[in-house]
Amino acid sequence: MIAAVSTADPVRVIAAARSWLGTAYHDQASLRGVGCDCLGLARGVWREVVGPEPFPIPPYSRDWGETGPREVLADGARAMMLEVDPSGAGSGALVLFRMMPRAIAKHVGILTGPDTFLHAYERLGVIEEPLTPAWRRRIAFAFLFPAR
Repeated sequence: MIAAVSTADPVRVIAAARSWLGTAYHDQASLRGVGCDCLGLARGVWREVVGPEPFPIPPYSRDWGETGPREVLADGARAMMLEVDPSGAGSGALVLFRMMPRAIAKHVGILTGPDTFLHAYERLGVIEEPLTPAWRRRIAFAFLFPAR
């Protein structure tokens, strides 16, 4: 049962995430220093903190306004990580953002402090920035990385 899984040290998660700072944005890639998108960043942190990825990630749509009955990213994270209440998520948590009301959560970030997060953003690459009220209200799900 996933509740019995121990979680990764948040300091280690944040250090791994910050090692990606400056990586260029590249859709569906996951190579530190070369290119990644937001999910590719999370995949790279997973590889460093947890180990090999448990399954290949299929191609996915970049449409942040996509709607539908299934939260694909959340379902995938739920199968491998410990879900926590987004309002209580702390440093080192993986957060999924719903970029438009009623849309599927399709953007991924990692909390680096009470008011900061790190993510890969088109044209900017991997950046760390303030978790402003506009970003905070878009958080739909939060998960903790498991320990190795």
